[in-house]
Amino acid sequence: MGTLGGTVSERKPCKTDVSDQQWALVEPVIAARKAAHPSVSGHQGRYAIREIINTLLYQGRTGCQWELLPDGFPPDGAVSAQAETTREQITQLTARLDELGRAAEVVRIARKTLLALPAPKPAATGRPERTTTPRRPIADH
Repeated sequence: MGTLGGTVSERKPCKTDVSDQQWALVEPVIAARKAAHPSVSGHQGRYAIREIINTLLYQGRTGCQWELLPDGFPPDGAVSAQAETTREQITQLTARLDELGRAAEVVRIARKTLLALPAPKPAATGRPERTTTPRRPIADH
């Protein structure tokens, strides 16, 4: 689970869940924020922050009422308690995901550009390159 503790539910994944690739970019941002602003009581939270974020993303995307969240998500009370402290983290998450999208676009363009380049010339053999002069057609007399 990483450094952000809490329990992970056994619910079915949703389309709105943060992917592992996205989480790898986002977790350091959230971990740094939590390290900079530790809980006064030292409490780590009962639910993993990734599940809190997944719940916020699900609710935001579907617009369902908090008390109607599907089984397996953290309860609305746990999510709403974290929502205020997570709001800044969500903003940073969105920025990182946008950054990932831009990076993927740059890679796609670079790949397309590289594939469009002409094939490299064969390596030099050490011999002078042989050139031929075009021959003139033989005229009939």
